Amino acid sequence: MEREDRRTEIFETMPVKSAVMRQILPAIASQMITLIYNLADTYFVGMLNDPNQTAAVTVTSSTFAMLTAISNLFGVGGASLMARSMGMHDTRRARQVSSVAFWWGLVASLAFSMGFALLSSPVLRLCGATDETYGLALGYAKWVVIIGGPATILNTLMANLTRAQGSALTASLGVAMGGVANIILDPFFVLPQFLDMGAEGAGLATAISNYMATAFFVVYTLRHRDGVVDISPRGIRYTKKHIKNILAIGIPSAVQHALTVVAVAAQSKFVSKYTTQAVAALGIVKKLDQLPLYFSIGTANGLLPLLAYNHASGNQERRHRAFVLGTSISVGFALLCLAAYEAFAPALTGIFIQDAETRRYAAVFLRIMVTAMPMMAVCYPMITQFQAMGRAKESLICSVLRKGVVDIPLLFIMDGIFPLYGCMMVQPIVDSVALVVAVSFYRRIQRENKVN
Repeated sequence: MEREDRRTEIFETMPVKSAVMRQILPAIASQMITLIYNLADTYFVGMLNDPNQTAAVTVTSSTFAMLTAISNLFGVGGASLMARSMGMHDTRRARQVSSVAFWWGLVASLAFSMGFALLSSPVLRLCGATDETYGLALGYAKWVVIIGGPATILNTLMANLTRAQGSALTASLGVAMGGVANIILDPFFVLPQFLDMGAEGAGLATAISNYMATAFFVVYTLRHRDGVVDISPRGIRYTKKHIKNILAIGIPSAVQHALTVVAVAAQSKFVSKYTTQAVAALGIVKKLDQLPLYFSIGTANGLLPLLAYNHASGNQERRHRAFVLGTSISVGFALLCLAAYEAFAPALTGIFIQDAETRRYAAVFLRIMVTAMPMMAVCYPMITQFQAMGRAKESLICSVLRKGVVDIPLLFIMDGIFPLYGCMMVQPIVDSVALVVAVSFYRRIQRENKVN
């Protein structure tokens, strides 16, 4: 009862500022650690000063992002429905939802890993692998996707479910543990002074760390049976009752990440027709622009349970205040990153590789692409707001506008007008379009809820 009272306090009675900070700070911290260990792969592989190795990690990142899409299909959908169930004080339903989300997430993760194992060659080629980088990319993907894929999916999925019950700090600790392990393992597997496995070693380190994080969440859940998260296989029998509602919210989130894969792969494919150094530069820039991106995702992840709970309980004013505060924090950080990246682009890209041509491309790419950051910092919390409210249509429309629908045709247009560099201008354009649409949706919803 005491644990349930603490959860209720966060969602219902704690001052909005305190509740938002209690939820988003651990979520942001876990995303920052995730970012650091993603950067660690690129950093340690970049120390080999081999553009082919760096390009191999870049090529595989598109497929790796699909794992996040599958995780969000059940993790975001399950977390939203869990929090809304708790807002209606239906803990039994919330526990059923968590079990259905966990077990179907496991099934989907195994299916994806097996499917990639069968289709790895055409998929990696589609993502931009060349004759020089294919073997290296396959070695990295073997560990990250085929062997480590299920752990990557369950790690993120269980973090979402744990956060939805009000245990934001625990969720962050699990993710952080895996990230720290990855950072420690990377140099031992990658560098020639140790095991000298190159890009493949970075993949092995990632797989081990994600299995460690998944083990943490499983043990925590089994030891805290008084919590809302339930991973008992008995919960599978509630699939028919809850799966439709889980997928209704999970699909837009999964589609956004799946289309991100398509969009990033298309961008890499466009860039790959120029030089390997340009592909390596794109990979470095994609790592750097993840700092404000992950901050915004962390903010959105932390907000989701708070928004969903208060929407379900009918406290629309509290939900709106929490959303505005969280989004303001997200935008403020994005503006700081924008200023820093524009000012120090050459120095920042030089951290990852010393090859002069790669650094030159990367600095120009970074200065163009970071102009999307402020719009993106609003779009992610806004889409999460729609997910928290059960607004599947609005969430889906904004998600597909950001990735995979508008940007791919724009790649052809912009690359034709500004060869190579036009590809980097696409994201700022589509984020601006998505933001305008998202704000119009939200204003209409606010009028419906009679909230100013």
